[in-house]
Amino acid sequence: MGLKQTRKALIDGAAKSVFVARDAEARVRQPMLALCEETGVPVFWADTMAELGCACGIEVGAAVAAVL
Repeated sequence: MGLKQTRKALIDGAAKSVFVARDAEARVRQPMLALCEETGVPVFWADTMAELGCACGIEVGAAVAAVL
């Protein structure tokens, strides 16, 4: 989870899918969506960063997360 780790997983070819929080800042969302499109990795949406963080088992919000 997290921007840097998800970006690395996409570049390394380890990400099978990516979850993006709808309420994440556009400066975070847009480059991640472009990289997912470039690498052919499907994107799924979470309603909020808090919901995505909870799904990842952390107590803080997460803008993006990858399934490896």
